[in-house]
Amino acid sequence: MLKETNHSSINVRTANIDDIDNVVRFNCDMAFETERLVLDQKKLMLGVSAVLVDSDLGFYLIAEVERNVIGQLMITKEWSDWRNSMFWWIQSVFVKLEYRRIGVYTALHAKVLEMAKEETNVCGVRLYVERENIVAKQTYRQLGMAHSNYDMFEVTF
Repeated sequence: MLKETNHSSINVRTANIDDIDNVVRFNCDMAFETERLVLDQKKLMLGVSAVLVDSDLGFYLIAEVERNVIGQLMITKEWSDWRNSMFWWIQSVFVKLEYRRIGVYTALHAKVLEMAKEETNVCGVRLYVERENIVAKQTYRQLGMAHSNYDMFEVTF
């Protein structure tokens, strides 16, 4: 791990189509690490590509140090009729193992908040986290996020 890497040396930028291989690899690594899930590569490539070419679906942010891609997250958008504006959902968070606990996610999170506050139609930022991911929950709390009043339910097809 590069312990000498500090928050100020982490560059965060919006992903573009040239980032597709890194994003796909990170999504695969994250799915396996968190859920022991092996993703369908063809479907994943198409899904990532869709976001990279259609900002209405969302966007990815990339964290890098010296042009080395070390982390990512994706933002998707949800309309809130109650607030007449959008919530941004943080998803697909991944940081390379050797770069964890040095501020990579903090840099990504700060960029999300900066971008969201610049938009006139964003009312908040949300995310979901695996119940057992205590380290991530601590990080999110330290960054000012709080557990919401809602639990997530789903049906998948």
